Amino acid sequence: MKPRTTAASAAALLLLPLTGCGSAQAGDGSTVTVTVGYQSKTINTVTAGTLLRSLGYFEKQLNALGDGKSYKVDWQDYATGAPITAQMTAGKIDIGSMGDFPLLINAARGRQLGKPTRLVSVTGYNLRGGLNTIVTAPGSPLASIDDLKGRKVSTSVGSAADGTLVRALQRAGIDPDEGVEKLNQQPAVGASALSAGSADALSQFVAWPGLLAYQGKAKALYDGAQLDLPTFHGVTAREDFAKNRPAVLEAFLKAQEQATTYLNAHPVAAAESVAKATGLPAEVVYLYNGAHGIATFDPAVRPGLVLALKEDVSILKAAKLTGDVDVDSFVDDRYVKKALGPSYARRLAAGPAPAASEVWPKGATRTRSFATPGALLAYVARHKDGVRAAYVPDATTGTLWFADKAVWVADGATLLPFVAPATARAYVDAHAGSRVVPYADALGRAS
Repeated sequence: MKPRTTAASAAALLLLPLTGCGSAQAGDGSTVTVTVGYQSKTINTVTAGTLLRSLGYFEKQLNALGDGKSYKVDWQDYATGAPITAQMTAGKIDIGSMGDFPLLINAARGRQLGKPTRLVSVTGYNLRGGLNTIVTAPGSPLASIDDLKGRKVSTSVGSAADGTLVRALQRAGIDPDEGVEKLNQQPAVGASALSAGSADALSQFVAWPGLLAYQGKAKALYDGAQLDLPTFHGVTAREDFAKNRPAVLEAFLKAQEQATTYLNAHPVAAAESVAKATGLPAEVVYLYNGAHGIATFDPAVRPGLVLALKEDVSILKAAKLTGDVDVDSFVDDRYVKKALGPSYARRLAAGPAPAASEVWPKGATRTRSFATPGALLAYVARHKDGVRAAYVPDATTGTLWFADKAVWVADGATLLPFVAPATARAYVDAHAGSRVVPYADALGRAS
């Protein structure tokens, strides 16, 4: 089946009407306006957007430059990365943040129009690809990626979520173009289509899968971490802006580092702050951005992420959204290296926090961690009315998920959670005597 909406129409999103303030400029030589494009609800960019804005760190860094100029930051919020790219190539946005696939389109579009951009830092990443998830309706009979053959699947063409769908289908031996009817839709439209039954599944990026699962409007079908391929969000800047105002860009990256430190030190407070600004439930924000969340936040540009970006080019080329992309010339970590100083090398050497089970007690400003998912279940069973949210890592991929939405397997006295039914079934098939059990049964066994 052919996609209902063509790749060409998806590319047309990059030509949205251009509005907003101009780029960094000083009309009288003393006042400089810096325009930052961000996506408030793409919550793995918060250290370069929503959270950073609320903390005021960028403005403070600009005021500390001591260059005799007055600075104003114009924050512009968008639903996706496409309009940010359109505004950047028109010279109307200086700095923007978006996911890995949109970053490649940003690079390609900038080069095509003679307005090159550069990837200057990373916001949130997951080394296995867990930031993207394919979900189905709660009562859907679909149980694995194989069941999508011949079905209608909503996604956003040109996004990392579409890349996850394409790769998952390919690994299952299903032609992404002929084997499914792909509906090219914005996340909110796709969520509505799933609820209405006009889409059989939805492949989307953070925070949509977690939000729909939390709301009881969807269940996970495929954990993007099954691909074991990194996915991330990053910060892009216009090349001319970076060259003309390196101190301003460095101030932004220093502020991003401060916001990252704040998020890692105060994950609950950060989740509450982002929730207030976006309207998303704090419990969903924490699923991705928490102490052991699906995303790890670090501005450093890791070689593994750059390699993954290169591998993503083929997906966009196949969708006719880009031609070849010179990733090496697009990536420019000079500014973030200077901004972070000696800590940069230490950050590259460090990795994601180990997966852990967490409970967010009602009324608490801190979460509680548990050595095993079973220990978490025992706590939840004893405090059913005192738990705001409970999170457990998938037994095979490490992807964090809501405990009451996970697929549970009992293997003797051990209780194991999985994001998707297929991975749970694979474990059961490989471990004689184990079996899938309902969440209520898992709670009973733990208590």
